Amino acid sequence: MSTAVIRPVTEADHAAIVALWEAAVRATHDFLTEADIVFFRGFLPGIFGHLNVQVAELEGRVAGFIGISERHIEALFVHPSLHQRGIGRQLLDAVVSSDPRVPWTVDVNEQNPGATHFYERYGFVRIGRSELDASGRPFPLLHLVLRR
Repeated sequence: MSTAVIRPVTEADHAAIVALWEAAVRATHDFLTEADIVFFRGFLPGIFGHLNVQVAELEGRVAGFIGISERHIEALFVHPSLHQRGIGRQLLDAVVSSDPRVPWTVDVNEQNPGATHFYERYGFVRIGRSELDASGRPFPLLHLVLRR
């Protein structure tokens, strides 16, 4: 396991986060077309002002990030070259420990079984499903809540 420094995002991190997001999506979201990736990438600059974003920094570079809104995890991505090294867990730990009494929730693409497995191993359980994602596209979402 690699130990990352978890810190708030800065404006200087934005380009690295977009590049990291795209690399992670290309590695894990094989159900998306190129047009889908371009569509979703267009949303990224807007998240920085609307979410609480924390980055995981490893050896001086952004290794992953998590974006939350109140008690909901809106995004969690780790660079694919660093998967399975504990960085995603460290990001979740940082968020969950900020208020352990909160019933944290997350939506995960049903077509991304690796992410579903990651969250379930952490302690999230399924509480629902939607046929469409938040943008109305036909990418089913699993709704999960953290059980302790």
